[in-house]
Amino acid sequence: MSLTVTLPDGNTLELPDGASGADAAAAIGAGLARAALAIEVTHPEGAEAAELRDLARPLPDGAHIAILTAKSAGEEPLRLIRHDAAHVLATAVMELYPGVKISIGPAIEGGFYYDFDFPEGVSISAEDFSAIEERMRAHVKAGEPFAREDVSVAHARERFVAERQDYKVELIDDLVRDAAASGNHEPLETVSLYTNGPFTDLCRGPHAPTTATVGAFKLQSVAGAYWRGDSTRPMLTRIYGTAFPNKAQLQEHLELIERAKERDHRKLGRELALFHFSDISPGAAFWLPAGTGIYNSLVALSREMNTARDYTEVKTPLIYDAELWKTSGHWGKYRENMFTVQVEEREMGVKPMNCPGHAYLFKSQRHSYRELPVRYSEPGLLHRNEASGVLHGLLRVRHFAQDDAHIFCTEEQVQQEVASCLEQAFETYAMFDLDVRLELSTRPEQRIGSDEMWDRAEGKLTSVLDERGLEYELNPGDGAFYGPKIDMHMTDSLGRSWQLGTVQLDYSMPERFDLSYTGADNAEHRPVMIHRAAFGSYERFIGIMIEHYGGEFPLWLTPQQAIVLTVSDRFNEYGARVHERLRSQGLRAELDDRGESIGRKIREAELRKIPYMLIVGEREQEQGSVSLRRHRVGDAGSFSLDEMVAQLAGECARPAKP
Repeated sequence: MSLTVTLPDGNTLELPDGASGADAAAAIGAGLARAALAIEVTHPEGAEAAELRDLARPLPDGAHIAILTAKSAGEEPLRLIRHDAAHVLATAVMELYPGVKISIGPAIEGGFYYDFDFPEGVSISAEDFSAIEERMRAHVKAGEPFAREDVSVAHARERFVAERQDYKVELIDDLVRDAAASGNHEPLETVSLYTNGPFTDLCRGPHAPTTATVGAFKLQSVAGAYWRGDSTRPMLTRIYGTAFPNKAQLQEHLELIERAKERDHRKLGRELALFHFSDISPGAAFWLPAGTGIYNSLVALSREMNTARDYTEVKTPLIYDAELWKTSGHWGKYRENMFTVQVEEREMGVKPMNCPGHAYLFKSQRHSYRELPVRYSEPGLLHRNEASGVLHGLLRVRHFAQDDAHIFCTEEQVQQEVASCLEQAFETYAMFDLDVRLELSTRPEQRIGSDEMWDRAEGKLTSVLDERGLEYELNPGDGAFYGPKIDMHMTDSLGRSWQLGTVQLDYSMPERFDLSYTGADNAEHRPVMIHRAAFGSYERFIGIMIEHYGGEFPLWLTPQQAIVLTVSDRFNEYGARVHERLRSQGLRAELDDRGESIGRKIREAELRKIPYMLIVGEREQEQGSVSLRRHRVGDAGSFSLDEMVAQLAGECARPAKP
């Protein structure tokens, strides 16, 4: 007996019946067999997505397979290695701290963590990392196999009860309950356990063949984390780490982390006097003049681009009766993230987004098909009741504003409007020299609306992308609960990925608010609603840009484009004239006429990252010129004042739209 599998290049491979992924790798080549971590298997029945499996598991006849190594494309190789590292961490901790209880240890972006419940009186800090890492290295060096065992639910539960691993028992009980709640008439009968060395964990896998693939790792931090994220449950100790196939990659990653610390927008925000945070209003930025200038420049750019595309700016209330939020569905699905207030015995909600208010505004007037599309924009203030533990500078706040817009259009206008939204976003990002990649997110498991509606909505977004030849990645199951979306992502100068804007197609809210327009047939028709933002929130975008540029913004956006530095008090009057000339041309310029040395003035301007320093002394005053010094470059020569003003005005102008 034999089985046949198909390789990524289309060739087939014949193997003995019962052959495993490891057997397939060995049949292809000894080098691949040594490097193999896991195997992707697409079942012959035609499963929608490939399943990542242990190499030791038998292969189904007729399957398509792909052997995964540390050099394979995508995120899976690192996720696999980091998941392995989390198990090795738990192994070391259980050996060093008898009586510790374990919960979960997943791979995450940038690394992994494991949550522990340590015995009373035991606390862990970064000072303990060296001992834990030493024990981890011993298990990695030993190359202990990751052995999978599928056992009955009862057996697994009894085992963890005997070991007093309460969190594992709860996880098993939840798996049984969730299986029953899913509508599956067959109860959950087995679970998988993985053993490496002396450690056995409840885990669905997969894992690499041995611990040796965790080539290089480092523990990074320790934090508290409530079990299941519930503040009424026990507080666990979460140990974070990262892992890579080799030391060179680990070192490169650690250096990147240090660079990221230097570019942290909270640090640069203080140093450049852009904004301030205070416990007097947690999660809300106090914008200082320089930061306000950046903020206002982005809002002005949004307004200009919206006006060019026939958007109408509106202004809607900040607080609404709870009935509006019940109509939109947010009261039931989003209430815990909203700030609520009592007003004359009426329950009210502070708006966390503009869309319900815009839907209500559209409904307040009659509309004809001749008016459509109606495009509302509003850089309105929003508030979300984010947990204090997730607040993070400008990147996660409670008080913010978005370059928000909503389009109400006919079914026939949807594709053109979506395309226009994408074009506007591309034009916006081009001004920052940002390369953007697109992601199409489709229907989630928890959603509203019929399958027919989702088919239609997803089909329209796909058509826009395909007809314009736009490359995109499919992100199954990550759409909004009311409709699919196209998200726009960028990779910053440190290699980190960020989502920026989004275009979302919504058939639900027009239905909920009973929106209508009068068609050419004089009958009432339901409009389609499109949600659109390019920057997302201005706060978050500025935070991302601070870190992307390291605080050195494009010239047209930087808070202070130039500063005039006087060599001594004798030249303050001429310095003031130079300063006024710059300002008269719309340049954002300062005058530093303090009685400090010119060397100190230059150092302080460098620290503030001001792009142009115009130095004036006796020669400059006599000749009507300035000496130019560029930030991080140094002296750039002497120029006449007229020449310098014209040059700076040109260089600091906002880029023309492509």
